[in-house]
Amino acid sequence: MPEIWFVTGSSRGFGRRFVESALERGDRVAATARNIDTLADLVEEYGDAILPLPLDVTDRAAVTETVKRAAEHFGRLDIVVNNAGFGLFGAIEEITEQAVRDQFETNVFGALWVTQAVLPYLREQGSGHIVQISSAGGVVSFPLLGGYHASKYALEGFSESLAQEVAAFGIKVTIVEPGGFATDWSGSSATLSAPEPAYDGLRAAIAGFEIKWLDPATIGPALLKIVDSERPPLRVILGSQPYGDIREIYAARLQTWADWSALSVEVDGA
Repeated sequence: MPEIWFVTGSSRGFGRRFVESALERGDRVAATARNIDTLADLVEEYGDAILPLPLDVTDRAAVTETVKRAAEHFGRLDIVVNNAGFGLFGAIEEITEQAVRDQFETNVFGALWVTQAVLPYLREQGSGHIVQISSAGGVVSFPLLGGYHASKYALEGFSESLAQEVAAFGIKVTIVEPGGFATDWSGSSATLSAPEPAYDGLRAAIAGFEIKWLDPATIGPALLKIVDSERPPLRVILGSQPYGDIREIYAARLQTWADWSALSVEVDGA
């Protein structure tokens, strides 16, 4: 039987690729976007297999109603992909309060509202798979992306707890951590803070970093392999460059903790 997907942020980027991959193999998709006109070509090609739904994930009431519409329309929900999100660029000193709040409203609270809304349906049917689209920036941090990193760390934190809470109900959770893909994440969909000249040197140094930008066409098939797995991972890194970077950074963390382990034990007071 075809599986039923609920995907946020379906208009472009990863979300669009996920929807296309699901539809191409015969699944059905409730595809949400702020502007569903961007999905018109998919409706024309796939007809009733796709249900376009307008949604701003920061509107909790709208999230609850939209999830209800999707579940009632298709009769069930199998795979829920929290993909809606955007990047925030700027040094910690530069980012404004409103920019950080907006970042969390979408990247954290949007995913939280969708997760809470779908859980009653997944629990009742005793199955389901929640996929949280995080980032390699959800486990390691780099300069000038502190607000974005904070949002992805928060997403991963509640998702790891979620996985332990819902396992007994037959619900799976996977946190996907992509590296750099050639989408508009750092372009038109990003928020850039007003620059403080003191950080111009840092910006110039970072601009010289070599990033291997990956083809987003590979992201859809990769997600299909994850959701088709009998034992999907809690976390999966997508991209060889972030995989190597994360291994090195975590090795350094472990070494630092080991170097200071005497103090760790000392505070026990025993």
